Amino acid sequence: MIAGMSTARRATGAGFLGLYRLGSRAWGKGFSLLSGGAFASFGAHSVLQPPVRLEGERRIAIGRDVFVGPGSWLQVLEGDGEGPILEIGDGCSIVGACVLSASCGIRLGRRVLFARNVYIADHAHAFEDRDVAVMDQGITKRAPVVIDDGAWLGENVFVGPGVRIGKGAVVGANAVVLRDVPDHGVAVGVPAKVIRGALPEGAATR
Repeated sequence: MIAGMSTARRATGAGFLGLYRLGSRAWGKGFSLLSGGAFASFGAHSVLQPPVRLEGERRIAIGRDVFVGPGSWLQVLEGDGEGPILEIGDGCSIVGACVLSASCGIRLGRRVLFARNVYIADHAHAFEDRDVAVMDQGITKRAPVVIDDGAWLGENVFVGPGVRIGKGAVVGANAVVLRDVPDHGVAVGVPAKVIRGALPEGAATR
């Protein structure tokens, strides 16, 4: 009897979770199809999974087969110009709870992978005036950020203005990246330091 009840409960739970996953995928796909036209471009088969915070979407370009996980924030600050200044390349996967905040240019290449809580900003908050709250002082240090093809950023990584992270580079969890990381390099720490540089041409990784 107990075994029978356990089997029935397991089947009910599995059925419920199956419906939940199906509904979540359908909600994300429906949201993406209906909202895609508001972006500078929105590639086929890309999904923004709600809840997602969006600002300045007319200047955000999203490639094909992109996934942006729930809790993320894609932001373009108001400014001059009409073209996209936040670009997410084909095949990128942004797991969730990530922030991309662009004032002059953030570009993700193809098949870039972000773990949770990655924060990318091409600017910093001004804070020199001691009589004014930091949130009211505007931004400074504006400089474009590039995350090149195939790079992987671990959980809780911060990338500041003017940084380029090279092709196939890896940034370890909790790193604060304020300087460039070379192609196929590995960077860790606060502030991040490159502990493995670019591999020689044709060299194999271990």
